[in-house]
Amino acid sequence: MGEGLLDALLPPSCLTCREPVMRHGAFCPACFRDLQRIGDPLCDGCGVPFLHVEQGVPATGRLFCAACAERPFPFARARAAFVYGDVSKRLILPFKHGDRPDLARPMARAMALAGKELLAEAGILVPVPLHWRRLLRRRYNQSALLARHLGRQAGRPWLPDGLRRTRGTTSLGGLGAAGRAMEVEGAFLVTPRGRRAIAGQRVLLVDDVLTSGATAAACARALLEAGAREVDVLAAARVLPRDTPGNTDRQG
Repeated sequence: MGEGLLDALLPPSCLTCREPVMRHGAFCPACFRDLQRIGDPLCDGCGVPFLHVEQGVPATGRLFCAACAERPFPFARARAAFVYGDVSKRLILPFKHGDRPDLARPMARAMALAGKELLAEAGILVPVPLHWRRLLRRRYNQSALLARHLGRQAGRPWLPDGLRRTRGTTSLGGLGAAGRAMEVEGAFLVTPRGRRAIAGQRVLLVDDVLTSGATAAACARALLEAGAREVDVLAAARVLPRDTPGNTDRQG
């Protein structure tokens, strides 16, 4: 009854444009077609998709991109639902900066499909934290909302305050991989409650966008040093490195 009343008052529209759709939380045919989902084959380390299996470097029964094969991240595996591109930006940016927390539920559904193996093996979900000043401005932590919905959908516990950002960091948008890593180095701390909850657990770190992996790596190091057995990463969108074959988006 509630959904029927909502449909009558607010007719369903596409998540990324205003075209009418059959139900709330859905994409119109055009956006659904152009939304770049990430699936196999991909790098088992950082989650970058491959055009074909031959792009990957096989090692220890897994497939890696050249960068991960040479220098793996401290987290074990990363997955994302979408490539960060023209369509997914119209989903991510309003959610992150446009006061649209309602987008967390449909995004978490897509993430659950992309990261079903990681969710099945996770002992606890921990979101990437915001600094308290940014949290005051934004009024919600988008990664925490995603973790909450993922935990409910997968039947896994989640810990909203497992990690704390110890200092504010500048926007990482204009920085390269090295600059991002320097900016977030030592910026995350596992809380006392987090230490008790993650001890010996396989932790699934949840974020909205995975770019260079610097933030996820800094969080993973903090979690591992605090006693986590292993850390995986699940994000809504993955920014492709500029040299990724087939990448036509200029966002770094």
